[in-house]
Amino acid sequence: MALICMGRLKEKYWRDAAGEYEKRLSRFGRWETIELPDLPEPANSSPAIEDQIRRKEGDAMMAKLKSDDYLIALCIDGKQLDSVQLSDKLGKLSQTGRRVVFAIGGSLGLGDQVVARADMKLSFSPMTFPHQLARVMLLEQVYRACKIGAGERYHK
Repeated sequence: MALICMGRLKEKYWRDAAGEYEKRLSRFGRWETIELPDLPEPANSSPAIEDQIRRKEGDAMMAKLKSDDYLIALCIDGKQLDSVQLSDKLGKLSQTGRRVVFAIGGSLGLGDQVVARADMKLSFSPMTFPHQLARVMLLEQVYRACKIGAGERYHK
């Protein structure tokens, strides 16, 4: 499994949290985090400039995908799953031999081409979360899903 995301975790506490879950995930298989540099967003940028930034960031993400990857894009309008449903989904996908890749966009969201390429859109909530928090939440939920799939106990 992999995560493609725009930007890096700047604060130590986010890096520590993400690192802990990535370490825990490693016993369930290979986990790869691909951080791409986010593009600067000019103050008072126009919708056209924002579209251009999303498109460029999306192109960078698309360049990291393989044709047979199963792409799950994190989007507010995506499907909401509980932890058991996510575990079931990831378990079924693991049997296909395809690499499961999650995508988290930058501050302006995902490029249209990434959303169009996605095999699934996933949402944590209709609320908006900061990139760093969404990333840690995703790692925790994937770890929880792996533990559930392995028949291990995980606190509710």
